[in-house]
Amino acid sequence: MAKTASKRNISSKKKKGIGIAFIILLVIAIGGGLYAYKKIYKPNVHVENEKGNSFLYIHTGSSFEQVLSSLTQNKYLQDPESFQWMAVKMNYTNNVKPGKYKIKDGMSNRELITMLRAGNQTPIKLTFNNIRLKNKLASDVSKQIEADSTDILNLLNDDAFLSQFNLDKQTVVAMFIPNTYEMYWNTSAEDFLKKMYKEYDKFWNDKRTAQAKSIGFTPVQISIIASIVEEESQNKKERPTIAGVYINRLNKGMLLQADPTVKFAVGDFTIKRVLDKHIAFDSPYNTYKYKGLPPGPICVPSISAIESVLNYEKHEYIYFCAKEDFSGSHNFARTIEQHNKNADKYRAALNRNKIMK
Repeated sequence: MAKTASKRNISSKKKKGIGIAFIILLVIAIGGGLYAYKKIYKPNVHVENEKGNSFLYIHTGSSFEQVLSSLTQNKYLQDPESFQWMAVKMNYTNNVKPGKYKIKDGMSNRELITMLRAGNQTPIKLTFNNIRLKNKLASDVSKQIEADSTDILNLLNDDAFLSQFNLDKQTVVAMFIPNTYEMYWNTSAEDFLKKMYKEYDKFWNDKRTAQAKSIGFTPVQISIIASIVEEESQNKKERPTIAGVYINRLNKGMLLQADPTVKFAVGDFTIKRVLDKHIAFDSPYNTYKYKGLPPGPICVPSISAIESVLNYEKHEYIYFCAKEDFSGSHNFARTIEQHNKNADKYRAALNRNKIMK
């Protein structure tokens, strides 16, 4: 009887031990599960601003370590170790994709990594306007996308590359239509130019191309004229009239004698008074010396300037001169005699105001 009781006690103790061990394992499992749950689903992103969001820029070729460093340095992660653990589990460490990503306050590791691994970046709205020179265009664009300004400028001067667009380093400026364009931040210089050509091709639809042809010009020639008109006057109402003057002169085989082309040729846009020394400057862009249009646009013309050329005012004016009141408007003339009178009044106003250059 004593032996039987002893066996029962041992059996009972074993059962209790197993039960306790099971409970301990269960507690550990639950604890581990909760810990893992927190690593996966608990908010781990903190963005300290009024909007509650910010942007993470991942450069092309970046490693996971560089992404983690950027997140850490910007103090976006409350628990960097849990993010790293989750990144390994979700195989993000081998799937880093470049781009601009919107980081929201309260995101979990799973939400953040899912977005980054899928490359679900936020598009940018790229704009450019008031551009005269290609280096300024390259600089302005490079501030908005990942592509370096030098890479963009090199392509803008690469005739072999530009030949695919039927353009060259003089005419390429015509390809850029000032507007707002949606694209991804990690757009390369090459892809940027290809995107701009698609937009250019879209802008020069059948209607506009036919319009240009009906008045005897190609789209590029229209852009060249529009660039001169743009630089001549900020008065949009006058632009169709000015465009009409230039087209009249071209049709008559006259020199354009456009002051903005001289400023472009000389490379000095601060000139307020075009002098003989400027007119004598030898450049294919100097329309006082060479007949016809310059080799390319002297600025990136606005859409309104392009439209003013396509819909130019039909008149008999072949001269114009800035008004002596410096209003930005112009006096137009049909004869050289009338033009000389207008020019004398303007020169007198320059002298009164001591504007000599």
